[in-house]
Amino acid sequence: MKTLIPIFLSFLLTLFSIPASANLASKLSDGQHVLLMRHADAPGYGDPAGYQLDKCSTQRNLGDRGKKQAILIGQWLSNQGVASAKVFSSPWCRCIDTAKLLDKGQVTLAPALGSFFDDMSLEKQQTKNLENLIQAQLNENQKVPIIMVTHHVNIQAFTGKVVNVGDMVLVKVDKNGKYRSHELYTSPGY
Repeated sequence: MKTLIPIFLSFLLTLFSIPASANLASKLSDGQHVLLMRHADAPGYGDPAGYQLDKCSTQRNLGDRGKKQAILIGQWLSNQGVASAKVFSSPWCRCIDTAKLLDKGQVTLAPALGSFFDDMSLEKQQTKNLENLIQAQLNENQKVPIIMVTHHVNIQAFTGKVVNVGDMVLVKVDKNGKYRSHELYTSPGY
């Protein structure tokens, strides 16, 4: 009897992990959901004065911990059934590097995912740009999972949810790309 208990517990863990895996992957393939993700750990706050988007050395970038975190998130996504995706990134290097380290496919830069942390007056326009990007991508790629790596201000403006580094928000949208609801996935292993 004692030898059957670990086998039974293992079976239960496997059984309960299957719906979660199928749930994320199937929702990302239903034409109504996208996965917004905050970039992985980049030590510091904001960007240095005078930073330039085309020069990573002038920006706040991923540290070793952030690079490992992004790789773990990519592995976690694979375990959830998301083997590949249409991946978009903010033009900031910490987002680009996070998106590449997920290893889910080619990364496309999207200015609509760019941070407005330095100019909060851009919040409404950037949120509208994000809605337009989501709408266009869901119309074009209805059955393909879409992952968008961005910044906390963008996710908070779109969903109302404050997220930590590497956290992911599965967002359900309407046919116009407008927010309807969300599910939070905290960064695995962080």
